[in-house]
Formats: sequence, structure tokens, C-alpha cells
Amino acid sequence: MQLRFQFPWRNLCSNQHTTQTRTVTLTRRAFPRPTEATQPMALPPKATFPLSLLLLLPLLLLSLVLATSTQQEEFSEELLLKPLPDRKILAHFHFQNEAPLDADSFARHHHLFPKSISQLVQKFHIKAMELSFTQGRWNYERWGGFDPISSHNAKPPGVELWAVFDVPPHQVDASWKNLTHSLSGLFCASINFLESSTTYSAPEWTFQSALGSLRYGTLPREAVCTENLTPWLKLLPCRDKAGLSSLMDRPSIYRSFYHSQRLHLTMSSAASDGSRSGIILQQTLTVVLQPDDQNADMNHVSKAKVQPSWSLSSIFGRKISGRCVLAKLSNVYLHADRGLVAQLENLHKNTTQFANNDTGPEDYRVNSGFKLSVTPKRMHTELGKGSSILYEYPIKDYKDTEQFDLGLSWEHPIVWSSPHAPFYASRFLMGSGNERGAIAISLKSTEMTQGLVTNNIEERCKLQVNVLQVVPWYVKVYYHTLQLLVDERPRVLTDFVERMRVLPSEDKVSPGMMELVLQFPCEMKSAVLSIEFDKGFLHIDEYPPDANQGFDIPSAIISFPDLNAGLQFYDKSQSKSPLLSKLQEKSPVLSYTEVLLVPLTTPDFSMPYNVITITCTVFALYFGSLLNVLRRRVGEEERLLKNKDASKAVFLRRILNKLSAKLRGRPLESTSSPSSSSSSSSSFVSPKLILRVLLVAGIAIAWQYYSQ
Repeated sequence: MQLRFQFPWRNLCSNQHTTQTRTVTLTRRAFPRPTEATQPMALPPKATFPLSLLLLLPLLLLSLVLATSTQQEEFSEELLLKPLPDRKILAHFHFQNEAPLDADSFARHHHLFPKSISQLVQKFHIKAMELSFTQGRWNYERWGGFDPISSHNAKPPGVELWAVFDVPPHQVDASWKNLTHSLSGLFCASINFLESSTTYSAPEWTFQSALGSLRYGTLPREAVCTENLTPWLKLLPCRDKAGLSSLMDRPSIYRSFYHSQRLHLTMSSAASDGSRSGIILQQTLTVVLQPDDQNADMNHVSKAKVQPSWSLSSIFGRKISGRCVLAKLSNVYLHADRGLVAQLENLHKNTTQFANNDTGPEDYRVNSGFKLSVTPKRMHTELGKGSSILYEYPIKDYKDTEQFDLGLSWEHPIVWSSPHAPFYASRFLMGSGNERGAIAISLKSTEMTQGLVTNNIEERCKLQVNVLQVVPWYVKVYYHTLQLLVDERPRVLTDFVERMRVLPSEDKVSPGMMELVLQFPCEMKSAVLSIEFDKGFLHIDEYPPDANQGFDIPSAIISFPDLNAGLQFYDKSQSKSPLLSKLQEKSPVLSYTEVLLVPLTTPDFSMPYNVITITCTVFALYFGSLLNVLRRRVGEEERLLKNKDASKAVFLRRILNKLSAKLRGRPLESTSSPSSSSSSSSSFVSPKLILRVLLVAGIAIAWQYYSQ
């Protein structure tokens, strides 16, 4: 029996695909029908199970390894909403991603954790790192400064980067430079400008990390745009397509009063030996928004007192359609701080409808101050009197058919203040001119210091304040001129300065840095630190394009290590939420001062252009004249000029002959000899005749002009 098959055939030499027909001849042989003696021996049923198990064992092991690695990587997304006293809303997005750290994690495939961050950790031996992009300045007076959000997420304008490396001391600077270049390409920013030794420093007391292995740098003038937010969102498993990150509408974020995107990287240690066991990546976005006023039916006076009502759809323009399917935890929280809760309690007691039913903070699901559009599933209450309240909303119960849109409407006007740090910190410049000046850091006490004095009446209370000030090398600071004014009176530095670390700047090599550890009495009202400096001169190539705007001095960092900004909730409210754990973390209170703008002596950048223009003009005139003289031929030019003049004279003579013939009424004599024609024309056309004609014409024109 013959069977014909037609199938494609590939010629390996010419790399061409052709279709060929192959004929296969099958010969049928006569086989005897199997009998009991000739039947093939079948495997017993008990032998097939071990064989199949042996074949499926590699697949089972592979699936087990993948499941184990997937379970070890965890991702959570959370959103914290908080009303602010000045009619604004604070929205704080918190994403946390955890991954194990294995020996082969550099080349492994991650299911949730971004591989680019894992490679950075492995290649540059990073123990901890924080990168922030900030636009605007946190208002410590109105938005508070003694809470976890303001202490961890209130950053200076521009870019701030610090990193701790697990390398020998002589390799730290090289690792820092390579890290800045990698982050610059990863986030589409100018972070690579921090590679220069004139832009970063090595503080020791402010960040309380390993000595000698930390590097800190800032770029105050770095602009923040969507090109920085998009790479940041790409590190999330669901990006901005699903979950809480879908609320990040670009116009809503960038028209806010303050927004800061932050990336914090730490290493988790094993409980047994303390060795590094995993990577924890925290991505936060803090935004301060102004909600649209929805109280259109109120008059102007009531609008000024009542807080504006808002919802997620009104401030972001979107609703939450569900959680990210890869997130282990997805929650939304509404935080009422201590000042707001105290005012709500007073309003609750003074309201007539609740006079006979006085409830405590634990029954605050319904209160007389505001109404919530969605009932919270759980409520977390802080320990102590005058504590804050945290409402929890799980997103796992909401899908596309039922979107989550939390709204808050105020019923009565409420005025409160956020908790503040012990001192307001501000910084300003003194002096005038482009030669010298002074930097002053002012500390003013708040209501918190008064509480410290009240609680420590019997014993003398002291408060530790750490100050970190970094100045560029062209601002030449004289550290011996440091002065201290306490309550507007000059004081001796040794009475208040406990420790002091100074690293003078070196021209075009390193910036200047000053770290102070101060001990102030709690009853102090104000203190001013001032230090003088001279303004240096830069090379013309070292000026930026907008040199006339001035040069930036990075923000100073003021920390209070004796105070903790964490919130303490009841034991029953503790959960595995990374955001709640972060809010309860005990960390020192930090605050940043303003960025100073120092005008330096700027050269006239138009002078080089003027010099170049004048020099080129002089050279062009000189070399042009010189080449003209060298290449000129005098005899030939005279001959050409004579021929040109002769041709012009002949042409003019012909015209005059025609004109004279018409005036005399005689025909033009074309057969006359050249000598006779020239003599007649010269006799008729003479300078005297031309002068007479012009004189008569002028007299006629003048007579005509004056007669009219």
C-alpha cells in the first residue's frame, strides 16, 4: 500500500522553505492473530502507580518550589486619609513589598518584588536606602510635625538620597557613585549629579546608622514630574491599573499643595542569628489636596467656618474598583488626630441630642461632628487620654460592580490644631551684598514644650536637639563665629552644646558639614543659632544656566531623638498591617528647614559675546584689506577702468547727439566722421550750456512754486 504525504521542507543551506511530496510504501505482512500464548504480557496494576509517580515527581517539585517562592514574596497596599485643620486633605499611599534574600537572588526570577531593586541591593551591597522626590514644602505649623506621617514623609524640596553600604570604607564612595548613576537611569532624574564629591556628605549622628558607611546628598532644584512618577509606579505589581494605585490621577496629584514620592529600602534580619534574610521595599506617596467645596447651599460666613465635604471621587476623580489581586492586604484608613477627637468629644457632650447618652471614643462610628458615607468595619483607638482614632475599610469586599467611594460630610464647624514638634524650626539669611553674610537657624517653642514643663515641675527638664547643616564649598563658613541666643540673650556655647562635629569645606572637593547636639531647657521660649560666611568665586564653566537666580543651600535637618512620633493602639487593634506597624514604630521626630537661596557674584555673561564679536570684526577688516592689497593687479585694473569709462562716454555722447538733433530740428548725421561728430557735439554740449539750462530750469521751478 502506498501513501503520499505533502509537507513543508526547509533547505538548511539556502534557508528556504519548500513543499515536497514524499511517497511512502507500506508493506502489509500477515501476522497471526494473537492468542493466549502470543498475547503481550501486560504490567500489573500495582506497577503503573510508581512509574507515573516517578514521571510526575519533577513537576511536583517544581510547582512546590514556585509556590514556596511565591508565598515568601508578599505585597500589600494601603491608603490613609486625614482631614487637616486648614480645609485640606492628606492622602498617604503606602505599598510594601517583601522578598527573601538568597544566595542566587541576583539571577532569580521574582514574582512580585521588582527585579531591578533586587539587583541594586546585590550589586552595590546596600543595607538601607531612601530616595524621595518632593514638590512643595510641608507646612509644620498647620499640618503638624509630631506624628509618623510628618516625621517620615515630610521631605525637603527636590531630591533627597541617603544610603548605607555594607562594603569596606574605601569602597563606599565608589558604590555611592555607581548607585547614583543607576537610580538616575531608573527614575529618569538627574540623580547622577550627586556623584561629585562636592554634593554629598557623611553624617554620623542625625541618621544613627553605621559610622562611615552612610552617604547623604540632596538636589534642591530638581523638578518633579510625571516622568519620575511613571518609573515609580512600574515597581508595583499592578502598576496603576488596579487597586489603590488606580486613584493616582496625574492632574490631581500635580496640582496639589504638596506631594512627595518616597522609596525606602531596608534589610530584614533573621531572628536566630541576626543575619540578613530578606528585602523590604516601602513605596509611599504623600499628597496634600484641596477638596472642591461641595457646600454650595451655605452662605459665605458658614463656608468659612465649616470644613469642606469631600469624597474619593471628588478629590481624585476616580473610585476604587477593587483591590490588586496580587496584594495580600488592601485597606483604606481614615485618621482623626488627637486635636480633632478632642473637639469632637466637646461637641458630643454639648449637643443636646446626645446629652443623656454620653459615649466614649470606642463608639465613635456615629458622631455629631461629621458623617461617613461608608460604615467602617473596624476602629482602632490610641492609648491614653485625648487619643486619636483610625477607621478601617477593607477593599477585598468591593469589586467592579460595587465601587468603593468613601465620603465625609461635616455637620458642624470645628476648629482644631494638629500636634506639633517641641520647636518650630526656620532658617534665614542675614547681611547684604555679594561679599559676606550669615546663616541663622531659629527655634521657637510650641504648646508641646509647655506640656513637658508641666509634667516635670519637680525636676529640671532638658530637651535634646540635633542639628545637621550642609553648605556648598563656595559658601565659606567661619565656624568660629558660631553664636547662640537663648530667649534673645547671648549665651556661651559650652553651656548648651553637648557635642559638635565640623568638617570644613575644601574648594571644588567637598562641602562643609556641621553637626550639633544641643541640650535646651524645656522652659526655653526661643533660640537662634547664627554663623557667618564669605561668598566665593566660581569659574565661568561652573555657573549653571540660571546663575542670576542664585545658588541653593540644602535644608537643615532638626531632630529630637528623645521624643517618639509613633502612635500606640490597643492590643486588640494590632494586626499584620504594614501601615499600622509603621505608625506604631518608635522613631525620632524629624523636621526640615527652608532651602536658602544665596546670590553670588555673577559675571556678565554677555561680555564674552561682545569680545568675540568685536575681535571677529577687527580680524575680518584687517585680513580682508590685506588680501585685497595682495591680490590686486594695478595695470590690468587701470586698463579695465579706462575701457569702462570710454564705453560710458560713447554711450553718453550718442544720447546727447540725439537730444541736440531733436532740439535743432535737424536729422541725425550718421555718416559724419568721428572727428566732426565729436567736435560738433563738444561744441554744442559744453559745461556752460549745461549750466545755463540748469539755471533756467531752476528759475522756472522757483517761479512756479512761489506763484502758487
